[in-house]
Amino acid sequence: MLLKYFSIRPELKCLSLKNPIHFLSLGFGSGLAPIAPGTFGSLAAIPVYLLLMFAGMPIYIAATVLFAILGFWFCGYTAQALKTHDHPAIVWDEVVGMLITLFYFPLSYSTVIIGFLYFRVFDIIKPWPIKWLDQKVHGGIGIMLDDMLAGVFAWCALYLTHQYIYDLSSW
Repeated sequence: MLLKYFSIRPELKCLSLKNPIHFLSLGFGSGLAPIAPGTFGSLAAIPVYLLLMFAGMPIYIAATVLFAILGFWFCGYTAQALKTHDHPAIVWDEVVGMLITLFYFPLSYSTVIIGFLYFRVFDIIKPWPIKWLDQKVHGGIGIMLDDMLAGVFAWCALYLTHQYIYDLSSW
């Protein structure tokens, strides 16, 4: 299937999942999904989220910060290899955005599902200033920042939902 996707998207032939930078930039390969790669990248974040939640909050925070900092560099590296600003296959920004979205909420199905939906809405619709960042800031920093901000917006929506509409720990 991967070879079939490369034949559809020939610009991806310069990438290799054996290269750890490309592997991570492509969200463990989830960014190669033929449709909705950002959604698949967001889904790829869920096992990472679960692993970090079980490791404890200090590890979660440290890993999220490290993933963001490294993401500036390796998303830029992969974008440069693809000779484009923000190729849809680059989804590490979605992984980090989801980790920001789900930060410090109770671990439950509803947290993950509602957080995922909020993040996808903000990432797709890109309200101001997310859209401005996406259009004006380039390179790895631009690739990462708009999704990190979408994660902050989604976190705020999840917080309001948890506080005023639905107790996320109840399901």
